[in-house]
Amino acid sequence: MTVRIGFDMDGVLADFASAFRDVEVKLFGPSSTVKTESPEVEAGQEERTEQPADAQTPHEMRRRRDAIWNVIHNTSNFWTTLKPLDPGAVRRIHELMLRRSWEVVFITQRPATVGQTVQRQTQQWLREQGFDLPSVVVISGSRGAAAAALRLNYHVDDSPQNCLDVASDSRATPFLIVPERDEITENSAKRLRINIARSVGEALDALEQPERDSSKPPRLLDKLSTMVRWK
Repeated sequence: MTVRIGFDMDGVLADFASAFRDVEVKLFGPSSTVKTESPEVEAGQEERTEQPADAQTPHEMRRRRDAIWNVIHNTSNFWTTLKPLDPGAVRRIHELMLRRSWEVVFITQRPATVGQTVQRQTQQWLREQGFDLPSVVVISGSRGAAAAALRLNYHVDDSPQNCLDVASDSRATPFLIVPERDEITENSAKRLRINIARSVGEALDALEQPERDSSKPPRLLDKLSTMVRWK
């Protein structure tokens, strides 16, 4: 049976956090401490006609985030400029795909920028990293719904929420990338049979194993209880 594997982009393969920080330093100096906001959050805000105020976010921090994202949106082909988190990871995925006859899909929820479409920019970046003919799907909404529609067997992501959606709403087995030890996140993931990996390389080591247990997705009540713990 053909194995289908999905890979998230930012935080798994592409180093978006460093690029976000570089823009922040240029705008506000090295002493600025704006928390990196994921592309998925920004893409979700773009799709809402009204953006509700976040009472927990100081006005100045929100203003700075908006300024950073404004630069990103207006940088031509921004998504082609990111550095890889692991310079050899994409090439290794390509080699494993050929050797193991995997079907590989790269899934992202990046917001648009000046220049080519997000899909084209992502494809160009992947080709430059060593993956010819990459299949890139730009989505909005649940990662679990995408995994189900694509009939994935495995999905690698750095977002606990995305992995939770994949585990609950599809038959795919998720791998959550947690670069540094986080007991709360890891314990919650284990209860939902979500695999933990420190890097995409470690996830690939596990995926190279000849057989894995594609466990039945957890119950909805498990999902709801864990969502509370992760928020």
